Amino acid sequence: MAVRLRRRLLRWLRVQPVMLALCTLVVTIYAVSALLAIPQAYHDLAVTIFAGSLALLMLGVLNQHYHAVAELRAREEQLAGQKALLQSTLENIGEGLSVFDRDGRLIAWNSRFASLIKMPSGLTEVSLLQILEHQAGRGDFGPVDDPAQEARERAGRFYRNLPNVLERTTATGGVMQIRRRAMPDGGVVSLYSDITEQKAAATKMEQARLQAELANRAKGDFLANMSHELRTPLNAIIGFSEVLATEVLGPVADQRQLEYIKDIHSSGLLLLSIINDVLDMSKIEAGKLELARERIAVQPVINEAIRMVTERARSAKVRLVANLPSDELGVWGDERALKQIMLNLLSNAVKFSHEGGRVNVRASLVGSESMLLEVEDFGIGMAPDEIDRALQPFGQAKAATTRTYGGTGLGLPIAKGLAEANGGTLVIESRPDRGTTVRVVLPTSADAVHKPAVPPAPTSAARRVVA
Repeated sequence: MAVRLRRRLLRWLRVQPVMLALCTLVVTIYAVSALLAIPQAYHDLAVTIFAGSLALLMLGVLNQHYHAVAELRAREEQLAGQKALLQSTLENIGEGLSVFDRDGRLIAWNSRFASLIKMPSGLTEVSLLQILEHQAGRGDFGPVDDPAQEARERAGRFYRNLPNVLERTTATGGVMQIRRRAMPDGGVVSLYSDITEQKAAATKMEQARLQAELANRAKGDFLANMSHELRTPLNAIIGFSEVLATEVLGPVADQRQLEYIKDIHSSGLLLLSIINDVLDMSKIEAGKLELARERIAVQPVINEAIRMVTERARSAKVRLVANLPSDELGVWGDERALKQIMLNLLSNAVKFSHEGGRVNVRASLVGSESMLLEVEDFGIGMAPDEIDRALQPFGQAKAATTRTYGGTGLGLPIAKGLAEANGGTLVIESRPDRGTTVRVVLPTSADAVHKPAVPPAPTSAARRVVA
């Protein structure tokens, strides 16, 4: 009922301008009636109309005042809610926050900042100069002779060189990071973060890195010394066993003894190869690999590597197929390193091929500054995660690979390290049970060594393997 009455009243109040005009007219008529003789009834009617119009005008004014007060209260409630939300946000950002206006007055802060400052009189109506003087007297800036002078100097620098980030050691030994940014109205907002734990973690990581470098250097020195110490007696074993196996000093009466001697010789050669691989890997990791820099004819190096692996391929019943261009190809680098790359890749390809399989060797120019070498087999292949393991020193693609195929897991890492040391790249494309294609890109000139070697798109033959 009250709502309906109020609505009717509002509809009446829409005619306030008319009522105002009517009141003005009635007052005019009433004033004229004092000069003119008019009946008393008309005089009373004018007074009644004037009183009624005036009452309606008063109700309109009161209604407008009521709406203005209601709107003001709603706005105050909205601002109070926004203020509470803003303060809740500031309290839960996890960092100390302060906002100073251009005159150095603290106009906003959170409890984290208050706990850092620990002003004895609170933070209400506190200035920047007072806070800095309190901190200087407390020793936050180290020993100072005059806290007031120190505070004035810091207050002068507070609004300059923004934004900035600085770190401060607190009186308790912690490390505080302060980030300051200028506001459009000339004020400054600051964020305070306790980075004591991060600093401690960074210090530990740096110590661990130094220890790892020392350990790696010690490992390299150990491997170099041990390799030298092992090579000397091992070369004697290989040499003497070869003399006995070839019966240079006379025939060996017992054939079993001859077989043992041959086993000693082959085992010595295998052990020497492993030692050389470990030493090469150590030099590559330490960045101390010494390489020659010259132009190398590629076809003779590839043919020599194929010749050295031919007997192993024949024993495994694997065909080696070379597809080399008739024009001479040349790369810029170290001949021994290139031969080692080809030997490692061919040995792996033969080792992991199926009986009766085939290994393709291809070489071609890529543009005017790079040459591509590809060694492709159709053997057991690898999954992507196995490729990553195979490229790690002493890593094997599969856990059972060492037991089934042997090896130290250094062939691919050494080939990759040698390729990169010569300014090239090595990438592997493979699929389980479909085979593997290893692609090596090497620079063809000294000027191309420092340029990034980008492997080209797979050839059609390579696509057949990885598809």
